Amino acid sequence: MRNLLLVMCAIILMSCSVKPKEKAKEKIKYEADWESLKQYEVPEWWLNTKFGIYFHWGPYSVPAHETEWYAIHMYTEGHPIREYHEKTYGNLKDFGYKDFIPMFTADKFDADKWAELFKKSGAQFAGPVAEHADGFAMWDSELTEWDAMDMGPKRDVVGEMAKAVRKQGMKFIATYHRHWLYAWFPTWDKTTDASDPAYEGLYGPYVPEGSFVMATGDYPNPPKKEFHEEWLARLDELMDKYQPDIIWFDNKMDIIEEDYRKQFLANYYNKAQDWGRDVVCTYKFEDMAVGTAVLDLERSRMSEKKDFPWLTDDSIDWKAWCDISDPKYKSTNRLIDFLVDVVSKNGAVLLNITPRADGTIPEGVETRLLEMGEWFKVNGEAIFDTRPWKIYGEGPQEIVEGHLSEDKNPEAVAEDIRFTTKGDDLYAITMAWPTETMNIRSLAKKEGLLTKNIKSVNLLGYEGKIKWELTENGLQVEMPDTKPCEHAFALKIQLQ
Repeated sequence: MRNLLLVMCAIILMSCSVKPKEKAKEKIKYEADWESLKQYEVPEWWLNTKFGIYFHWGPYSVPAHETEWYAIHMYTEGHPIREYHEKTYGNLKDFGYKDFIPMFTADKFDADKWAELFKKSGAQFAGPVAEHADGFAMWDSELTEWDAMDMGPKRDVVGEMAKAVRKQGMKFIATYHRHWLYAWFPTWDKTTDASDPAYEGLYGPYVPEGSFVMATGDYPNPPKKEFHEEWLARLDELMDKYQPDIIWFDNKMDIIEEDYRKQFLANYYNKAQDWGRDVVCTYKFEDMAVGTAVLDLERSRMSEKKDFPWLTDDSIDWKAWCDISDPKYKSTNRLIDFLVDVVSKNGAVLLNITPRADGTIPEGVETRLLEMGEWFKVNGEAIFDTRPWKIYGEGPQEIVEGHLSEDKNPEAVAEDIRFTTKGDDLYAITMAWPTETMNIRSLAKKEGLLTKNIKSVNLLGYEGKIKWELTENGLQVEMPDTKPCEHAFALKIQLQ
């Protein structure tokens, strides 16, 4: 009996020492209405994520001329691109956009090689434009023959990239621009191939002349039910086949009836729970309700820190989003300074790159990505997994807000300092190497922002000690003679 009691006591003690399982996340049944969709919470992994890469790559990469909008401008009467097209390829009845597809061979495309490059650059998520405004799907679709598996490369680009990106430990993003297809091509114009019903699967349904407008919110001759249904059906297929961690939308999504936008979001969030994944959807302007997804800007940034996470997408090329014959690549320094500023304001950056039609990545693009990767090796801890501080920073740089406004923003200087934080560590990142004693004015005692004591100050990438002093006018730091990297420079300030 005594032995039995001892055994029972041992069992009780053992059961008490077992930690209770974490309560499983309660499943939400999202309905296709904004109030239900506002139950969505941005996942922690997204708050830790600061940098991703995507790419505009499709039949429009073949002419490699001026812009990814070649597809629409080649049909626009009086446009210089139409003049170029007709001079180079012939009239639009004999050589239309569809005729670029067989030339889009992608014979040198290597998804694993691309994903390895993206990883080396420091990217935490990556993926393709799954479908641009041209109506050509870059995945193996059962809904259309006008896709990369059936034509052109005859490869499932989205599928290959999803596998390669995840192999590198990154999240997978797919971007979707199909809503721009409506009236993109002149299906009313009998002098071009776009009016031939045989090509409606690519060029879209017949629309009256004058139906194409920019993202104004006021659309003459709006799409019929069939266009909305196919818009949603292709998204459902993308989700079912590839389970993207992030789905990104271009603007002008408000041309799609609101019920279909809500239904997509409900479908995505419900499916994600079945996959066991926390996902992110992005939108521009007011295409989704606030609180249902993540706001995204285009070629622009916030002038101040925000209390909500946001994204901005921009291209590595000042001029275009696809490969062109005369690119104007941004400097590595500009790319890094842009990212540092965005992160300090609670944002993240999605950088577009420009592969060639054959599947090679231009040397100028690859060089910049690798240089960014080298910078992250030194300074990554000041960016990844961080949160904004009380203020985003200090300095003379003034940011102009607004759609497509990035080219209005000046280069940053050494006095432009941005803050991030992680635990008890505060990072102060100066955008250029100081030529004299660095003074961080925001940390001055009189400012009252620094409520903890400074334990130490170190320069990331530099092994020696640096001299510093906290004064009434700021934290003064004597930088060493040797730079630890080539671009923005991060001080790690340990607080206690």
